[in-house]
Amino acid sequence: MTRAVVQGLVLFLLPFVLFGIYLVIRRRNPLLWSHWSSQSVWLTIAGLSFVVISLVAAGLLEERQTGAYVPTRIENGRVVPGHFQ
Repeated sequence: MTRAVVQGLVLFLLPFVLFGIYLVIRRRNPLLWSHWSSQSVWLTIAGLSFVVISLVAAGLLEERQTGAYVPTRIENGRVVPGHFQ
């Protein structure tokens, strides 16, 4: 669960980081709000688009498990992890 949240956060922040790098390359101060104010809406839309596209792609392309799920159990004093049969 933590990986999914961090991955989504990284994808959302990616356009902001790239724009900050662009400002540095153009020799502008990336800490001034005047450079960000006109672009903040588009950067937010781009970040949200990256997150939505990644979630849709994960839902469509990830491998599906078929069969019955056997939950975690203890056999002969050892923990047998859950698995699909």
